[in-house]
Amino acid sequence: MLAPEPLTSPRHSPPSSSSSSSSSSSSSSSSSSSSSSSSSSSSSSSSSFSSSSSSSSSFSSSSSASSAQPPPFLPGDGNANRESHSREWRSRRGDTLTNSEGVAETAGSASPSKLTVRAERFCALLARSNVDLNELKQLLWSGVPKCCPTSIRSDSWRIVLGYLPVNRERAAHVLAKKRSEYNELLQHYYEKETPSVDEAKLLRQLRVDIPRTHSGRLFFSHPRIQACMERALFLWAVKNPASGYVQGMNDLITPFLSVFLESSLGRDPDTVSIDEIPGGILHEVEADSFWCLSKLLAHIQDHFTFGQPGIQRSVMKLTDIVKRVDEPLYVHLSTQGVDFLQMSFRWMNCLLMREFPLRCIIRLWDTYIAEHAEGFSSFHVYVCAVFLVFWSQQLKQMNFQQLMIFIQNFPTADWTEQEMETLLAEAFVLKSLFHAAPKHLGP
Repeated sequence: MLAPEPLTSPRHSPPSSSSSSSSSSSSSSSSSSSSSSSSSSSSSSSSSFSSSSSSSSSFSSSSSASSAQPPPFLPGDGNANRESHSREWRSRRGDTLTNSEGVAETAGSASPSKLTVRAERFCALLARSNVDLNELKQLLWSGVPKCCPTSIRSDSWRIVLGYLPVNRERAAHVLAKKRSEYNELLQHYYEKETPSVDEAKLLRQLRVDIPRTHSGRLFFSHPRIQACMERALFLWAVKNPASGYVQGMNDLITPFLSVFLESSLGRDPDTVSIDEIPGGILHEVEADSFWCLSKLLAHIQDHFTFGQPGIQRSVMKLTDIVKRVDEPLYVHLSTQGVDFLQMSFRWMNCLLMREFPLRCIIRLWDTYIAEHAEGFSSFHVYVCAVFLVFWSQQLKQMNFQQLMIFIQNFPTADWTEQEMETLLAEAFVLKSLFHAAPKHLGP
């Protein structure tokens, strides 16, 4: 199998034409030197990923990209297709691409000013009387620049999820109507004097789970925020009796609360006193979070219905992808008795919420939301596969007990948006390759 070239990070200059031809020549000769290449890659990765700090730096640093690249995705001549999809990814990002003569094919650069240009595109697009939904999805797919106003991400999420219309004149009316409707639901279901036996049981479960919510943000421990979560999750459960509340949903509402509250306050909620936030703002944030969570869960509701068929399918697909792209890892995990359902159930149930810091999840969700119906289902599986394969060299050195400890606590606490962008880039390429050549990738 050929080791693919690492994707160019959007924060670094793209490869020159000379490096591209050199890669092509190395690709043509790799079949005769695959065993030595594999040995070199193994020792390099093992040394690069020996600790959480080194894994983070090697994944994000261009100087150590060769040791950070995941195992090969494609057998034989698949790298030609992989390069094509890699170029498509960089084109989406707005990165400068060069042809065989080294002439730039698209405008752009990886300089800080590029982020300003993207931020201006977001602002200009959302200021239109009618937002172009496809253009917004394309921008959102590549993430919201940090220099954007805090309202940009919240507006983008609400529009792309279908909570707000693309027409600006209608948006204010729809927003007021949906918030009023949420208040009516609260009065009808949550604020009644005597809850039913099932509702009382639900409330007890929520009051156990919500304080344990893994968020990494201080303000989620505040009683006012936890009350917002309780009401929103309670309403969703009673309105969706086919699945009801399932542990893990308490994690899924946190990105919405964080993004919408930051937008309303104009700054990080951890920097303000939650007690001093007006009740009206919290109510609006709570209502918006409820409706957006409802939009998200509508696409993956079979993850939570009886038997959880959606999670079962996702795990089967993950198993198949890992077996195809990194068979030695698959064999090692199977030999050690690691069950893929047990290993990855939380990844599907909580959408990797417990594997990454919230800042990374929010960046991940920019892309998931832009993918719309497929983002939290199909594309998520490819992200999980790339994430697992990234740790391949370390995992293959571990026994069952070590594997379980490591997999339950991946060293990602120091990861940033840059690592997530690399993860998303690899997942995008992998999905494109599977869809473009399913037979070529088959057993």
